[in-house]
Amino acid sequence: MSKLKLALVLLLVLIGAVIAFHQSIISAVILPQYINWASDTEAAGVQQGEPLNAAQLEIAKEIGIKQPEKVRLVYVDAVPFPYHNPMLKLVGEATGFIGEGVINNAQVFGYSIYVRKDYPLTTPKLAHELVHVLQIERASLKQVITQHFADLLKYGYDNSPLEREAFEANKTYGNR
Repeated sequence: MSKLKLALVLLLVLIGAVIAFHQSIISAVILPQYINWASDTEAAGVQQGEPLNAAQLEIAKEIGIKQPEKVRLVYVDAVPFPYHNPMLKLVGEATGFIGEGVINNAQVFGYSIYVRKDYPLTTPKLAHELVHVLQIERASLKQVITQHFADLLKYGYDNSPLEREAFEANKTYGNR
């Protein structure tokens, strides 16, 4: 009986530590794994994707991307996520990035924009994704992922500063 009590106490202490230090644990353990996967995903997209057409290049330049010729559109059946990594899958489900009923239409990994094949990539939606390319170009993929994750925890998706900046592009390019 005392071994069971000790095991329960240790479990409660472990759960308490995870709750108290969850952001630190995620930053130290989980984010580096996601960043490595995202970097590999960008590299694959740059190799496989289609370059922007002339009109899309013009929008990228207007938005301020310094190297718009590097941007690639990668059309896929489903936007990639590292489902093979149990820890990342668990965090993805907990944060609402993946799971039942969640459909990710487009996501930027550096200069690679992954887009679901059946998603209508209108000019405002493309502009939104191009702002994310710009954000990564201004900083780095690692910095943007780290900031975005912290912002999602603090503000939620709709109010995170990176998304709010991208939503402005939806408005700006809404009539095109």
